[in-house]
Amino acid sequence: MSDSMSEQLRQDMACEGLLRCFHGLTKLDEECFLALVEADEPLTVDEVADAVDRERSTAYRAVQRLLQTGFVGKDQVNYDEGGYYHVYSPTDPSQIADDMRRLLNDWYAKMGQLIQAFEDKYEQPEPASPAVES
Repeated sequence: MSDSMSEQLRQDMACEGLLRCFHGLTKLDEECFLALVEADEPLTVDEVADAVDRERSTAYRAVQRLLQTGFVGKDQVNYDEGGYYHVYSPTDPSQIADDMRRLLNDWYAKMGQLIQAFEDKYEQPEPASPAVES
């Protein structure tokens, strides 16, 4: 993805691109998120790895990034004999969208402040008009 905002606005972007735009997630992170969304039930890391055809450790890192950004949730499943494992499921899209809106509003406010600071710093004073004698 481009660094320039004007270039980003000219590009075609799918809604999944917001994962990268807002949180710097990778294409693999998007694939893991999609695998979790398309699943009928929560998945283990091994199941996510199978779905995206990657090693378990690679899928685990992607799932952890999704977890840190709040795009997925983690639940513990206990075995009857003792022990447990974790399963992951996507967060409610409305909650994710609300979080992205909050981030966008915060970003917009910060950019507004920076633009004002730019204008204040580089604004040229208007030349004084000569006094007219009567």
